[in-house]
Amino acid sequence: MTDLLSVDAARDAILARVRPLGTEDVPLDEALGRVAARDVIAAHDVPPFPNSAMDGFAVFAGPADRRLRIVGESRAGTPAEVPLGPDEAIRISTGAAMPERAEAVVMVERTTTNDDGTVTVHVASESGDNVRGAGEDLRGGTVAVAAGTVLGPAAVGVAATAGTASVPCARRPRVALLATGDELVPVGQPLPPGGIHDSNAVALAGYIARAGGTVVSRTRVADTADATRAAVESALSDADVLISTGGVSVGEHDHVKDAFLAAGVEEVFWRVALRPGKPTWFGTRGDQLVLGLPGNPVSAMVTFLLFARPALLALQGAPAILPRERAVLTVAVQRNAQRDEMIRVTLDGDRATPTGSQGSHVLTSMLAADALALVPRGAGELPAGAQVSVERL
Repeated sequence: MTDLLSVDAARDAILARVRPLGTEDVPLDEALGRVAARDVIAAHDVPPFPNSAMDGFAVFAGPADRRLRIVGESRAGTPAEVPLGPDEAIRISTGAAMPERAEAVVMVERTTTNDDGTVTVHVASESGDNVRGAGEDLRGGTVAVAAGTVLGPAAVGVAATAGTASVPCARRPRVALLATGDELVPVGQPLPPGGIHDSNAVALAGYIARAGGTVVSRTRVADTADATRAAVESALSDADVLISTGGVSVGEHDHVKDAFLAAGVEEVFWRVALRPGKPTWFGTRGDQLVLGLPGNPVSAMVTFLLFARPALLALQGAPAILPRERAVLTVAVQRNAQRDEMIRVTLDGDRATPTGSQGSHVLTSMLAADALALVPRGAGELPAGAQVSVERL
């Protein structure tokens, strides 16, 4: 079936059409999860001054068993007011600025404070002992956080210590979600005969948020041509990305592809050599990206992770594709003759174990999954012990 794209070819076709979104300055306390659009440059050295790594006494380097006169104190935020002399010591706290001329810090446990205002230093010290140098972590003017970094707690903390109050971030992709199907019922409502609760919209909204997107609309669409066309037009009015589920196959009530084309969306591909996920559709209207995903819950999740998530990340300038790893199957897996299969697996080191039944309707197969394992198309089965490529979730 030569008209089916491989997973990699389909993903490449999508990423080739991504145009990164604009940027906006985001206050640091609102930047968690955003993507840095430009390098964050340290405004000053970190730490900005030499400081003590220990509670103790700042001293000149010298031998053990010295008796030194205590002439002051340096506390965090309140440096000592006097410079240090050669036969003197200054009490110092962790993180406090090193006094002028001081060379080392002796930890308090290695000293004895005497009643006459002196301290006995019981150990020898060398210049630099227990001292954190200015710029030891970051030098002013250097990159503190690189462009394209997804700003987790550590990155936000580094930006803060580098003197940054706001970060230039990629704008969040605006995503419209359409879930098609007369059978769909909102969660929390009783099921009529033939009805199913709409899990796709809820699950994909969660994946969109994790990928940095914002859901601007979420619509259930009846299986009619008119309703589908109207929903597609409305969704495209205020979205960077339109993602639909269901209605992209060849059934009598599958109207999504025609609705996309009627709205001026240019088809790039339809159908991928993938199980689950064969009827995946992708097109563009200007810079807008349009993905028609299958309706079965697992198919929708798998194709979102393989195709929509990379697009959302790339729109923000973030690394779009996680590196594939190698793992060893713990059990034999039946192969599909014509399509590669992405099976849900748990990982124990480099050992991959399927999560159970791999039917595209078995949503619970995603619950314990750590990764998707690529089982290449072919005859027969892939035996236990065979190596497979895996993409972590």
